[in-house]
Amino acid sequence: MKSVTIARNYAEALFVAADAGRKAERYGEFIDAVAGAMQSDPRIAVALDSPRVAKAAKAAILRRALEGRVPDEFVRFLEAVVRRGRQGLLSEIAVEYQRLLDTKLNRVHAGVTVANADERFETEIVRRLARVLRKEVRAHFQTDAAILGGVVVRVGDRVFDGSVRRRLTAMRRRMLVAE
Repeated sequence: MKSVTIARNYAEALFVAADAGRKAERYGEFIDAVAGAMQSDPRIAVALDSPRVAKAAKAAILRRALEGRVPDEFVRFLEAVVRRGRQGLLSEIAVEYQRLLDTKLNRVHAGVTVANADERFETEIVRRLARVLRKEVRAHFQTDAAILGGVVVRVGDRVFDGSVRRRLTAMRRRMLVAE
C-alpha cells in the first residue's frame, strides 16, 4: 500500500509539471514507454535496480538514452526518481499517471467482451458507451464465444452484462422458480 501512495505522489508531481506546460498527454506516453522498456528489456531493469551501479551512473544512463527524445524536465524527473531509489516504482508511477490523465481528459477504459468480432458493432458499442457515460471511452475488446451473443462491458467496478448467456440463465432461474 505504501508503494502505491509513493507512486501516486510521484505521478502527481509529474502530472502537475506536465499539465502546467500543457504536455500531460505527451508525458503520459513518455512514462509508459520508460516503464515498458524496463519490463521488456531485463538489462535495463537490472542496471537500474542493481545496488552495484551508482545512482549517478543510473541517472547518466537515463540521460544518454533519452537525451533529445524527451524534454529535459522529464529526464530530470526520472533522475530524481533514481536518486531516491524509486526506479522500481516506475510501472506503478505510469499507472497512477494514466489515472490522473484519464480523469483530466474525462476518459474511461472499458473492457468489452463480445461473442465474435465485428468492427461496425464495436464502433457502435464505443459510441453508445460514450453517450451513456458522457466520457471518452477507450474500449479494450476481447472475444469469448461462451457468452453466445450480446456484450459484457466492464467499466471500473461496474459490469453491464447484456450477454445472451446471462439472459438464458436468468430465464432458466425464473422457470425453475415458477415450477
